[in-house]
Amino acid sequence: MHKEFRQDNLLVKSYNDRSQMGTAAATDVISKINELLATQDFVNIIFAAAPSQNEFLAALSTAQLPWNRIRAFHMDEYIGLSADAPQRFGNFLHDRIFSKLPFAEVHYIDGNADEQTSCENYAALLKKYPADIVCMGIGENGHIAFNDPPVANFKDAALVKVVELEQPCRQQQVNDGCFAAINDVPLKAITLTIPALMSAAFVFCMVPGPTKATAVYNTLHQNIIEQYPSTILRTHARSVLYIDELSGALLEIQK
Repeated sequence: MHKEFRQDNLLVKSYNDRSQMGTAAATDVISKINELLATQDFVNIIFAAAPSQNEFLAALSTAQLPWNRIRAFHMDEYIGLSADAPQRFGNFLHDRIFSKLPFAEVHYIDGNADEQTSCENYAALLKKYPADIVCMGIGENGHIAFNDPPVANFKDAALVKVVELEQPCRQQQVNDGCFAAINDVPLKAITLTIPALMSAAFVFCMVPGPTKATAVYNTLHQNIIEQYPSTILRTHARSVLYIDELSGALLEIQK
């Protein structure tokens, strides 16, 4: 059982728990991939790396799809972590999905090369292979990718940029168990910008758990402004937000 409603353009699907939510989101993404592959040779998908995506990625990775017709990308990466650091988002996605499936191509953001070169190279890939699908989450401070409120720009001219991470964003990485202490969290990252994410034809956003309740409420009820980056989802014509009972705790969802 789940409930659905719309807030502006954004379709919201609410489930009892994060397991149901993740499975349902994967089912919808699989359906969309099959639909797209019926009319095009390849599908380009951008993935988020975060514990909030675990159930979704686990379900998606078991799907029987022609993965050799799917190109995979990810949306942000820390700057300066060692190549084998488990906190690196590329490593997170490699472990959970990229290494499990025979993708046509997997494109990683290089957080240890020259920063500007990394941004330019990844932006060129995104132009060459425009995103069909974005699979993402929302941060506790409302960020999407690493577009924290101080650096979020709904009209960013760049597709990929270097950002300094806001303190609440860095604290979330500790709250999620990814780092032992905030001083261990890098200060900078490379991120796809908000226009890069919103240019995808379809957006699927998975946001479970009690720590995301305020972010979910703000996404749906604040003005669409850069102080609340995730509010931009309400402007996308083909976007879906998946929540569970805990992340939707501040909402009045019609029975």
